[in-house]
Amino acid sequence: GVALAAALKADECQIYTDVDGVYTTDPRITKKARKLDRIAFEEMLELASLGAKVLQTRSVELAMRYKVRLRVVSSFEEVTDTSGTLVCDEEDIMESKVVSGVAYSRDEAKMTLLKVEDRPGVAAAIFGTLADAGVNVDMIVQNISELATPAATRAYTDMTFSLPTNQVDRARVAIEAAVAGGAFAFSELVTDTDVAKISVVGIGMRSQVGVAARMFAALAAENVNIKVITTSEIKISVLIDRKYMELAVQALHDTFELEKA
Repeated sequence: GVALAAALKADECQIYTDVDGVYTTDPRITKKARKLDRIAFEEMLELASLGAKVLQTRSVELAMRYKVRLRVVSSFEEVTDTSGTLVCDEEDIMESKVVSGVAYSRDEAKMTLLKVEDRPGVAAAIFGTLADAGVNVDMIVQNISELATPAATRAYTDMTFSLPTNQVDRARVAIEAAVAGGAFAFSELVTDTDVAKISVVGIGMRSQVGVAARMFAALAAENVNIKVITTSEIKISVLIDRKYMELAVQALHDTFELEKA
């Protein structure tokens, strides 16, 4: 539909779904979730890639490339000029909040390779192995576990990454095969399948400092421990224990006052 709208140079492409627009977060998690009147293409792209089911990533990418506005509307309601959520260019949004939405993914797992030899090429070997096996690695963090000393000339590092829960077995098999083939070595493989990823997204982050600090403080206030952090220009994601997922989403929704227009 988006490609056709682009070819026809249409003003907008209406996407009919079972919901009446794009919300600040999942209304099933917090009653305070609010329907957004407008959202930038980039924000929608991040939310779609983070698992928001409203729009497919490909549709948003096409719309963004050809500058076709998308209007997400409900199949069950009459559509007017103000219905649903308008997905549009950043310039068409008069006032952008620092954070537009909170997304989550519960189908996450974390794997850590303990005491990997810290030398050039090890990360490439590990993640090349996973890529060849079709494992979709998301967040990555590396910690020094042992520095080289005069007595111990080798340094060691711990390598942690997140991946979809349903790819854990595939990853383990690939890693074990690579180790057997001498590609790299480690002391222990630790897997945690009880984690969730929480992300805050907003184009306002580009010009606002302290967003990460506010996010981490809000989670700390609820005693939620952060395992992994990744950031991009308009997104901050954290990996936490899955049992705190709903609490974390609610706390962040409140902290960034997303219920207010």
